[in-house]
Amino acid sequence: MNADRLPGPFPDISATWAALRDQLPITPIRTEEDYQQMVRVANSLSDHLSGKEQDPLVDLHTIVAELVGHWQARHVTLPQTEPREVLRHLLATHGLKQKDLAGIASPTVVSDILAGRRAISKKVAKALAVRFQTDVSAFL
Repeated sequence: MNADRLPGPFPDISATWAALRDQLPITPIRTEEDYQQMVRVANSLSDHLSGKEQDPLVDLHTIVAELVGHWQARHVTLPQTEPREVLRHLLATHGLKQKDLAGIASPTVVSDILAGRRAISKKVAKALAVRFQTDVSAFL
């Protein structure tokens, strides 16, 4: 592929992008509202990933997660508190419930963590860091 040109005629790419945006609102994040929308898109994509590297949604999820992570790095400050409170804050910020973390830990484990009956394991901390695009140290 020529590095100076995109493959195919540009009007075709423009029409394809417009059709994709009609189904999945992917936009630059300029405002808090844009940020919340992109978090919802990232969460929705995450829910539909098959867990296989070849899943065609992996790259799209990665792009959206990077947009969200970039915004968070500039605008979102995590509370300097116990890991369970950081998790509680992120759940509220992202509009998630305990059951939405079922791919990371069971709702019972998440409930125990939030209630202070259980510490966050290293494995769960790593998965939470990936899910919320933050540093693993926030959960340890």
